Amino acid sequence: MAPTLLSEQEIRGLIGPGEALDAVRAAFAALAREQAETPAVIIIEIPESRGEVHVKGAHLSGSPYYSVKFASVFEDNPAMGLPVAGGLVLAFDAQTGCLAGVLLENGFLTDLRTGAAGALAADLLARREIEQVGIIGTGAQGRYQLAALLGVRRPRRVLVFDRSAEAAAAYAADMRARHGISVSAVESAQAAVEHSDLVVCSTPSREAYLRLEWVSAGTHITAMGSDNPAKQELFPEVLGLADKVVVDSLEQCLSKGELHHAVERGVLVPAQVYAELGEIAAGLKPGRTSESEITVADLTGIGAQDTAVAGRVLRSALAAGMGTDLMWS
Repeated sequence: MAPTLLSEQEIRGLIGPGEALDAVRAAFAALAREQAETPAVIIIEIPESRGEVHVKGAHLSGSPYYSVKFASVFEDNPAMGLPVAGGLVLAFDAQTGCLAGVLLENGFLTDLRTGAAGALAADLLARREIEQVGIIGTGAQGRYQLAALLGVRRPRRVLVFDRSAEAAAAYAADMRARHGISVSAVESAQAAVEHSDLVVCSTPSREAYLRLEWVSAGTHITAMGSDNPAKQELFPEVLGLADKVVVDSLEQCLSKGELHHAVERGVLVPAQVYAELGEIAAGLKPGRTSESEITVADLTGIGAQDTAVAGRVLRSALAAGMGTDLMWS
């Protein structure tokens, strides 16, 4: 059969936050049950263009497809009228190895599955009833994280901080209109974190900014900005004194992510990591067990997430007769 080509617009019509959460939850559970193949991530740095490319692949046992994703971030693109992020997923038939789908998602699926992982972490580790959420970073991921989170928790208010006060104000207005909840911009990261039941860190920061003394008992923190060894959002002491540190991949987080920095500083050893997220999703370990626990989820992004959402999109497209057949010459 000819491979199916799907545009970003078509992909957006085939999957949303709810479907992505279901797919990502199943992918993490499969990982914990050793039912997934996830090779190491390839990272290509292009410093002269302030660019970074990540290549991730995976196969989930029983899935009709395996996939390889190419995701890029080029920081100088906006000055040229181009988007910062880009992406492409290639899906292959798991029985024959033949190309089955080309998903021109332009980073949409990466944003969606990262938001879904954040929502999964919140669902498993945050208190059931939350009053206040603090969000740091108003880029695309700050928006996807909130949209996904609202599928598992409904806070009374959201506080948001960004280094750009204008960006924070615009985010607050947009999210109020889009989701019908109270969202307010604040003047510091500290103000967003203090007294929040759940904190989401979604910045590309290369310097830690979230301090332990800001964190209250019972708070859950999800940090997903540290997707390479140079990035960091949390001071290591936050992980060192947390009651439970949960990672998406222990091997991956030991080489990048917040865990990497905490281990390097000697405030934590790998054996102190409570669980991988999939172990909790699969029911192999409990999530939050008390209202007063401080919990941290360190999310660096894994290929199983990409394969899960790409497979769901491609199956839905074929069932609906969507996409364009690619004919080989």
